[in-house]
Amino acid sequence: MIEIARRTPRVRQPGYYPGYSTLDQRNYWDAATREVVERRVYNVPKIRFFSDGELPLITAICDRVLPQEDRIPEYPIPIVPYIDARLFENRIDGYRYEDMPTDPDAYRLGMRAIDETAAVVHATPFVELDVHRQEQILKSIHDGEKLAAFDIWAQMAQHRFWLMLVGDCAAAYYSHPWAWDEIGYGGPAYPRAYMRLEGGMPEPWEVDEQRYEWSAPPESISDVHEPVETGGQTSHPGQAGTH
Repeated sequence: MIEIARRTPRVRQPGYYPGYSTLDQRNYWDAATREVVERRVYNVPKIRFFSDGELPLITAICDRVLPQEDRIPEYPIPIVPYIDARLFENRIDGYRYEDMPTDPDAYRLGMRAIDETAAVVHATPFVELDVHRQEQILKSIHDGEKLAAFDIWAQMAQHRFWLMLVGDCAAAYYSHPWAWDEIGYGGPAYPRAYMRLEGGMPEPWEVDEQRYEWSAPPESISDVHEPVETGGQTSHPGQAGTH
């Protein structure tokens, strides 16, 4: 008997901490912290780096790197605007790998490579593919497979582009207070500070975890488990080969 995956209903606040709101604690923060956090909700940056033609593509890519199908459409966590702001302002980590172009150039090259791969493999632009095929193309980059766009991948390291893309998506998502609600993060604790530092006990303003069964969308491959053979080696995005 084949079990059909059920789609998890969309909600305003997914996660294991229903009813919890980090922003409810804003009056306990200092003014500078409160301004920074509230800006992430009420003052999302305008698109200045990506062109009108690039915006649908980078949006589709980020929607698959960090899907939000469990959120109702009225309350998405903005990811692309913060990547756009970083690239427009040319904010970097203070170093650049010797086998990588600048971050703005790397994004434009990587997006071209993804779209060219979709055209070669499926004869369809990436934005018009279904979720399953989009994820397969992104997984090929994650796995280090070069299915097309060989001239582009000759100009930069495929795995470094993938690390940058995923890192930027995660940074944008998990710096947002709605994501903090989702994971039960207590938020800034200055000047009040945290009190219960031992035993995993929640603070008085936090709530207890309430777990539930979750399934990836039926068309997604994110639930597929593949063992990774490292040969005793572990990898990490260090700064080797930077300049």
